[in-house]
Amino acid sequence: MKVRAAIILNATFVRPAKFYLNGFANMPHEKYYYVFLCFVYIMTVLGNGLLLTVIYLVEALHTPKYMLVFNLAFADLCGSTALIPKLLETFLFNKRYIVYEACLSYMFFVLFFASMQSWTLVTMAYDRFIAICFPLRYHSIVTKPAIGLMLLFSWVFIVSIIAPIIKLIDRLSFCRSLVIQTFFCDHSPVYRLACNDTSINNIMAYVAFLTFICIPFVLIGLTYMCISIALSRIASGQERLKAFKTCSSHLILVAIFYLPLFGTNIATVTTNLQPNVRMINSSLTHTIPALLNPIIYSLKTEEVLSSIKKPLSCPVRVHQSTGT
Repeated sequence: MKVRAAIILNATFVRPAKFYLNGFANMPHEKYYYVFLCFVYIMTVLGNGLLLTVIYLVEALHTPKYMLVFNLAFADLCGSTALIPKLLETFLFNKRYIVYEACLSYMFFVLFFASMQSWTLVTMAYDRFIAICFPLRYHSIVTKPAIGLMLLFSWVFIVSIIAPIIKLIDRLSFCRSLVIQTFFCDHSPVYRLACNDTSINNIMAYVAFLTFICIPFVLIGLTYMCISIALSRIASGQERLKAFKTCSSHLILVAIFYLPLFGTNIATVTTNLQPNVRMINSSLTHTIPALLNPIIYSLKTEEVLSSIKKPLSCPVRVHQSTGT
């Protein structure tokens, strides 16, 4: 009888119409947190939108370096747009049921743009590596076509990994709980709801973590080791400091992107984090870097600052000239 029941269970494929996003459980004043995320999203759109507009309109910024900055700002903007508005709709307006297909689309776009941010930071590290280690050959190596090809490869490569990961969810049968114990359709919480074999999904989760978090971080680390060696050979301390300053914005971006990711993952594995704390950490890890990236580039990069100041200072000059 047990064997027969197992055969029936294996033969029955269950695809749910909807999932239920559980989100935060009994968190006091949780609506204030959603209002905070709404503010984060508005500022992210304004900051990245301004940076994209300035780079697009100012011809002096049409360089390989700012192609990378443009790509990062675009990924930040799209990643936040993929996550935050749906999160606010789900929990602020209590629309916690999400259609199966919409859940997979939600998962794809959040994971895709987060991965795009990661690999763009690698390409930016390559730009800094060539600029400092091979300064005389920089303009012949780091060209617009070369950076364009690198970015195109990143987009295609990421899609080729993320799409199969999402597609593998389709082979699963969901005959247990349909409650996703997090704030969005994340990969691991979804596939762990399945009642058939999820070993391939588990392997792909590790592949994604290695491909989009660990390997990029290691590559950036190796790049900065080479940069440090190159800088140590410069005789003047002032020259070393000047060269290092050109990397400061990128290093800050790397720190605010990877450190929270590693911190959240290590804390989840090594400690028994309270679910609400884990979800707050995860949501901030997904949203705060996209908010800070344009601020860092606007405030720490002279070219962007001067490009923003020019249109603002023009009316003053016109007024002064008419007065004379």
